[in-house]
Amino acid sequence: MDADDLRIVDAVARIGSMNRAAAELNMVQSNVTSRIRLLEEELGVQLFVRHSRGVEPSEAGLRLLSYVEQIRALFQQAITAVKEDGTPKGKLRIGMLETTAGLRLPTLVAQYAQEYPRVELAVMTGTTTSLINQVVEHELDGAFVAGPVHHQELSEELLFLEDLVLVSPLSVRNFGDLAKVENLKAIVFRQGCSYRQRLGSILDGLGIRYTVMEFASLDAIITCITAGVGITLLPKTLVERLWTDQSVTVHELPVDQAQVETVFVRRHDRYSTSALNAFLGMSRQISNIGTLDRQVEAID
Repeated sequence: MDADDLRIVDAVARIGSMNRAAAELNMVQSNVTSRIRLLEEELGVQLFVRHSRGVEPSEAGLRLLSYVEQIRALFQQAITAVKEDGTPKGKLRIGMLETTAGLRLPTLVAQYAQEYPRVELAVMTGTTTSLINQVVEHELDGAFVAGPVHHQELSEELLFLEDLVLVSPLSVRNFGDLAKVENLKAIVFRQGCSYRQRLGSILDGLGIRYTVMEFASLDAIITCITAGVGITLLPKTLVERLWTDQSVTVHELPVDQAQVETVFVRRHDRYSTSALNAFLGMSRQISNIGTLDRQVEAID
């Protein structure tokens, strides 16, 4: 079994047809069929179940497929490592929370793009849960997520501490007013967002009833909050930038509810390229962890 065998298995399983898989792979169908048959003989198991509509992976085939993406990623990492000469270049895929992108992305990306023009940087946004899964599955080189994470396949580095605040329409002056709002709407990101989970815990702890309005983007949430549709939970620094006209009420929270860590996660076993090292180095330069430590020392 070699890399070409795995590439063929992946294509056949994904497409569900030997003929169409052969077309995608620029091979003749007889060659694809022969390679699958020889691989099955070598392994002593049936990898595909044939039926009138095509083929589908057997249980043994599914077990093999679970390793295909990992092996493909390892091949790509090997190629990257061999070509590595210490100069940041090539593709770099970074994940971020929408709020992190709003707070940190403009400065970070502008500086990085200027200093390392040979890097093809792609930034994807998502929830903490979805981004962690993408890093684990080798779809991202790393991601900024809400921590702590404690995942056995990932390393994490604390880079930012944010203070969250509850944002509401001006008519809601305090938490007493909040409890009196009829049909209260919690404006949140989709499932898997740590801010959504925390807002739910806060409202549940106060015994406040609410319904959820779910959005996929920070811009949509901001628009709804500005229009007075409901409430949300956002980093205080971001809120101060967005609502300079004081058109909303900002509610401070207890420290244990307000403070959230933003950590950078990446796989333990993934080769760390010059492009990723440079990106992490730049992220550490804008980290507020050292600043916060100095503030605490000054207070002490």
